[in-house]
Amino acid sequence: MNFQHRHVLGIKQFNAEELNFILDTAESFKEINTRSIKKVPTLRGKTIINLFFEASTRTRTSFEIAGKRLSADTVNISGSASSVVKGETLEDTARNIEAMHPDIIVMRHSASGSSDYLAARLNCSVVNAGDGTHEHPSQALLDAFTIRQHRGKIAGLKVAIIGDIAHSRVVRSNINCLKKLGAEVVVAGPKTMLPPGLEMLGCRVAPSLSDALEDADVVMMLRIQLERQGKSLIPSLREYSRFFGLNENNLKLAKPDAIVMHPGPMNRGVEISTAVADGPQNVILDQVENGVAIRMALLYLAAGGDKMVEG
Repeated sequence: MNFQHRHVLGIKQFNAEELNFILDTAESFKEINTRSIKKVPTLRGKTIINLFFEASTRTRTSFEIAGKRLSADTVNISGSASSVVKGETLEDTARNIEAMHPDIIVMRHSASGSSDYLAARLNCSVVNAGDGTHEHPSQALLDAFTIRQHRGKIAGLKVAIIGDIAHSRVVRSNINCLKKLGAEVVVAGPKTMLPPGLEMLGCRVAPSLSDALEDADVVMMLRIQLERQGKSLIPSLREYSRFFGLNENNLKLAKPDAIVMHPGPMNRGVEISTAVADGPQNVILDQVENGVAIRMALLYLAAGGDKMVEG
């Protein structure tokens, strides 16, 4: 198909056909990551700026690796190393970067809607690497890619997402993505971490962890995002682990072949026990591996790769 999107801002902009096209494109790139020489000339001559105003290990590194494996010129800029710390606005920072004629700016920012804000003002492509509590589209896509890899399909599966729902951009993108691809999505967490109106996204809010886990095909755990809460919304981490932590016993409520996922970083002993995190049902490192392939696909498509004639 002809990919019509210049920016990748959120899952909400894609329909099911486009989502599957992105996953299929990532499938074609995944093999490159297993070669002895992990590089193709697909985006040679393109320039990608990774502009990260928030800390990141997996997302930033995999976007950098993805760009380099496609032979793009990749430049990394952190918030602490940018002129924003001197009082420059986000828009002025981005316009100054754009004056150097990059093809794509990949941005992570603490403000929800920041990627949309830049996309409306810049001529280059913008890829959202996480904006506040709004969206994290590449994470949702790599999660969908991993589910399809292990379960063979997404449609008809029950996916349980457990944890700090209110502050998670991952869960918003995942609900949109998985619902469009035909999955049933159930969420659970402390009432203080469940925002009102969740059902409007098309998911079901479970009254307890056990209800969410029962017969689940996929269990996705989320960490407590203390940096976004302002104040503690739970009595203690021990209390949270007791009622909403995933362990070997309550995992038995899910289907025997259920897979366990986590977007990272994990807090072992809080939302997930070490036995489960290192157990046979976890596919967490597969998510990390698949993140490179998904981000290769997104950079390729945002750069108009499907419309280029390769030499």
